[in-house]
Amino acid sequence: MKEILREIGMIARALDSISNIEFKELDLTKGQYLYLVRICENPGIIQEKLAEMIKVDRSTAARAIKKLESNGFIEKKVDDKNKKIKKLYPTAKGEGVYPFIKRENDYSNHVALQGFSDEEIESIYILLQRVRTNIEKDWEYVKKGNKRKY
Repeated sequence: MKEILREIGMIARALDSISNIEFKELDLTKGQYLYLVRICENPGIIQEKLAEMIKVDRSTAARAIKKLESNGFIEKKVDDKNKKIKKLYPTAKGEGVYPFIKRENDYSNHVALQGFSDEEIESIYILLQRVRTNIEKDWEYVKKGNKRKY
């Protein structure tokens, strides 16, 4: 069997490493840019939904959010209807760096897909969505404390 997940992992780690180096000058480290992008694209998102979207546990998300907040990229606002709910919003500083992060992502997509036809790109996209859907089922299962049977 081909080691597809190994290939995906190498791609993800290489892109994450590039981003961490390039975004260091923005004071964004260790994948914080992922959280900032999702908050900019979904202003008012709650922490639990953000963690689920990025596929991390709550404590990992909480640390990244706290760092983004202390560095002035995002702010928490109490929900008008339910005071227990804190919604996440980008600050002017966060919105200011979003276009740079988006350009980096677009550039990385361009580099990754060089030499592929439009049809091949569409196929890759569809196939990767199917892989993600399969993995999400296991992620949800394990996240709830269950053990997979190998």
